[in-house]
Amino acid sequence: MMGNRFLVIAITTYRNFSTKTGTKTKKWFGNRYRKKAIEKELVEGRTSIKWTDQQKQVISAVSMGRSVFITGSAGTGKTALIEHLIKTLGQKRYEPSNVFVTAATGVAACAISGQTLHSFSGIKHMKADRELLLQSVLSNKQACRRWKKAKALVIDEISMVSAKMFEDLEYIARVIRDVDEVWGGIQLVVGGDFFQLPPIIRPPDPLGKEFAFEADCWNSSFDLQVEQTQIFRQSDLQLIKILQGIRRGEIDPSDLECLEEVCCSKTKPDDSVVQLFPRIEDVATVNEERMEKLNNEIVVYTAVDSGIDKWKRQLDKGIAPDEIGLCEKARVMLIKNVKTWRGLVNGATGTILGFVEPEERDVTDICKDGLLPLVKFDSGQTMVVEPETWEVREGDVVRASRKQIPLILAWSLSIHKCQGMTLDRLHTDLSRAFGYGMVYVALSRVRSFEGLHLSGFDSSKVQAHPKVLKFYKNFVSEQYKEIEDDCSGKAHHISRGNT
Repeated sequence: MMGNRFLVIAITTYRNFSTKTGTKTKKWFGNRYRKKAIEKELVEGRTSIKWTDQQKQVISAVSMGRSVFITGSAGTGKTALIEHLIKTLGQKRYEPSNVFVTAATGVAACAISGQTLHSFSGIKHMKADRELLLQSVLSNKQACRRWKKAKALVIDEISMVSAKMFEDLEYIARVIRDVDEVWGGIQLVVGGDFFQLPPIIRPPDPLGKEFAFEADCWNSSFDLQVEQTQIFRQSDLQLIKILQGIRRGEIDPSDLECLEEVCCSKTKPDDSVVQLFPRIEDVATVNEERMEKLNNEIVVYTAVDSGIDKWKRQLDKGIAPDEIGLCEKARVMLIKNVKTWRGLVNGATGTILGFVEPEERDVTDICKDGLLPLVKFDSGQTMVVEPETWEVREGDVVRASRKQIPLILAWSLSIHKCQGMTLDRLHTDLSRAFGYGMVYVALSRVRSFEGLHLSGFDSSKVQAHPKVLKFYKNFVSEQYKEIEDDCSGKAHHISRGNT
């Protein structure tokens, strides 16, 4: 996974700062940091990805203008592949302004510097019938412009898009673009795992359709449907086997016994372990209680947003908080990849040692005290965490951006917010789990058995939707029908209209 290895060290000196935490005073001296220009060179040298045969097949197909659906278990690198495909589309095939990046949720959209699918499409109320939706979009000049300008459309987290929405958007694309081809000739790059969180449909569809793959236009929308099979997040074969069973809503007695023996304990893990909860109210309660217990002085970070108001509102749906209070000894988690070659990625956890005043930059715009948190990560590395920027893009135009510290409190987190994260340690109480896929989403975040602590585990909570099971069963049976010679028999694909 790594490129050439070399060491470049640049030293940036931070002024000594005494933390204001009661009678204790700590000073932090001369930490070492790589300068931005050197970091860029280092990142380029160390983060080149060795793509699998399956991933190479997708990259080749997208480069040739083919529409693809990318699925696979948690931890198979779907997001990394989609990010690469976005660059491929904008740099090698089209002008960046013709490539629109979207996701079903605000969190997922912000993670890939895109916009929500609702925002791109100009659709606000999915309950309306198709013609009313079309008229709504036609009355929105900016939405019409986007539809006409688009040559490629990326949709991430497709599992949370309903069949009705997928069908309606395909119809709207054909009408507005006045092109009698599926999606009006737009190239699609769609990603997601239907075994994970499903769409919320209210009221129920009168035809009983739920998932995007039930849409009449689903198969005709893609030239290639690929299920990635190589898992990178976990290396323990038994854990992978158990997670794959849970993904399908199955757990045999031996696996259940293993989970109960290794992961279930009557004693609570230490407070440094991230707790995952199905419900957001539980998350807020735990984090607030832990902060109050520390009783240390709070340093507040307030996001700086820029752009047009209607676009800035989408930033509130992302994971970067509008405001966050941190203190010494608080448990925190990175919410953005910062230094991937050092393991400082989305989901990395650590403890705040104190705060420092940076010498080479002014951060009073986000922190009136002008301080940055010094975090010792669980991996053993210590780093001053600097502000990062999240963007909402429309094609190649940045419509809104948020500057904020890339940290959230990490004593507790919601299962919905942890999608896409990799955690070294987690504790989850699944007694209040609800809905299909929730147990799988929670457990598949962790790297190893050693980091997994369970309570309230009930095998009856392990559920997969029958329609999803049938879809993937058909998917597997079809995907071996056509195997490209250059992929050595490892690439799985379905040609357009074959299923």
